Amino acid sequence: MRIRYKVWIEREGRVLFGHGRLELLQALHREGSLAKAAEAMGMSYRAAWGRIKASEERLGFPLVEHGPRGKRNSELTPEGRAIVDWLAELERDIDQFLERALERRPDCLQRDPAAISSRGG
Repeated sequence: MRIRYKVWIEREGRVLFGHGRLELLQALHREGSLAKAAEAMGMSYRAAWGRIKASEERLGFPLVEHGPRGKRNSELTPEGRAIVDWLAELERDIDQFLERALERRPDCLQRDPAAISSRGG
């Protein structure tokens, strides 16, 4: 059994960040290139760039900058890195909270469903 959730950060009803953008920026940090990050995530460069630009416009500051090797390489700005770190920590905290909640679930949710249906009723 698992507890599933979706969390996103918004301002004035517009998405600033969610899990997908977090994964995209983590991939960019790992790969050193937006094109490689998009490819690793199975999305187009245009879609990846659009999501980042939308977040940057809504935040009012850049998340990504060209690396020292020019336009083919990208890296997170200090603000982008801070947001990625904060959101990753937030997700870890939520995961731990939900794991503890699952450990405290009532007995009726701990039974095997196959055992319940095999009782004939």
